[in-house]
Amino acid sequence: MDDGMPPGSSAGARTVVVVRAGLSFRQSHEDTVTEDSGNYFRKGFGLGPEVQETLATDYDGRLVDLLRQRDYTLEAGGITVRLAREFGFCYGVERAVDYAYQTRKRYPDRTLFLAGEIIHNPHVNAKLRDMGIVFLESGDTGFDYSRVRPEDVVILPAFGVTIDDMKTLRGIGCIVVDTTCGSVLNVWKRVEKYAKDGLTCLIHGKYYHEETRATASQAQKYPGGTYLVVRNMEQGHEVCDYIEGKGLSRDAFLEKYREQASPHFDPDLHLLRVGVANQTTMLARESLAIGAEVGFAMERRHGASHRDEHFRTFDTICSATQDRQDAVNALLEEPLDVMLVVGGYNSSNTMSLAALCADTVRTYHIADASCIDTARGTIRHLPVGAHDEVEAPIWLPADRPLRVGLTAGASTPNNKIGEAVARIFLTRGVEPSVIG
Repeated sequence: MDDGMPPGSSAGARTVVVVRAGLSFRQSHEDTVTEDSGNYFRKGFGLGPEVQETLATDYDGRLVDLLRQRDYTLEAGGITVRLAREFGFCYGVERAVDYAYQTRKRYPDRTLFLAGEIIHNPHVNAKLRDMGIVFLESGDTGFDYSRVRPEDVVILPAFGVTIDDMKTLRGIGCIVVDTTCGSVLNVWKRVEKYAKDGLTCLIHGKYYHEETRATASQAQKYPGGTYLVVRNMEQGHEVCDYIEGKGLSRDAFLEKYREQASPHFDPDLHLLRVGVANQTTMLARESLAIGAEVGFAMERRHGASHRDEHFRTFDTICSATQDRQDAVNALLEEPLDVMLVVGGYNSSNTMSLAALCADTVRTYHIADASCIDTARGTIRHLPVGAHDEVEAPIWLPADRPLRVGLTAGASTPNNKIGEAVARIFLTRGVEPSVIG
């Protein structure tokens, strides 16, 4: 009987292997795991072909395929649906979901845990729960691994986990399947370099988001490593004002950003040398603008030579996020009556797409197709910047032809996009089955 362990390993092993997408490296810091056993996996188990049929059944969508075939356009019943040319599952998300399915296939009799959600899509996470994968809850100090035993398997999400989480997993000695997105790893390398060189890591992101927590923790691999997280340009301007000796007092600044900064953060000291990075799913234009403004503030306060020596910024928005935002911008150049954005309400990249659309056209961010009531002609949606869902009446008026733009976040599967398309047409009395 297959015991579910990789060759040459044992359930009591206490060392975790790290093989990062084409890179192998041995321990150079206390928080870096070593390549000396077989209980860490980042490249799957070679079971992709065996799970592809299941993945296709769970996530493919006929209407999305039809939209692609017809130049991303479907017309019927006075409705024209225009789909952005880049949408839905990105490579990193596909890879994470694929590896989770492979892990279940590889270890059918093991207890499988997932550190939080694999991605921010409720339907994908529900599928994994149906497969018997147990979701671990996160607290102030990381995920609760108290139930995990050495013989169990822990899947790390696409967002990654903190260095403290990795320490805990090494201590347990369980099997670890790491689905951390390669784009996230690239940001980590940038943050590590900033910390190594003594720069404070200024991160544009949501301090409570799994990815940002994991990214910020990378700064703490080095003694004195420091970070500060800013949510938006408004907070970016507050940082700039402080650098220039304006705005909030030191005590007020520390109080406001207490949860968003490393424990020892001192703005008088740690805003003298700054390196800017970002959560990979933020609005690209805002990330770039924050980086530019901080650089200008440092130059105004300390001079150009200080800025050149003590300030760095790089665009670490992932290519998939950028591609989807670029595709939406291209679609928004067309005449549209309404824009529909499909994706989880806790999906950062989906919220960024909705914000981008709302600047130009009436926009509805929906979690999934069930938000569209075809009989009543209403739609439940999350307005940009809001915390609670609201309902809008008569969102597709029947008295005139309408052009509906459509996009979806990188964590939204094609079948959920297709279901939304179907309900758009059903609202105008068109059966999706006749579209073909």
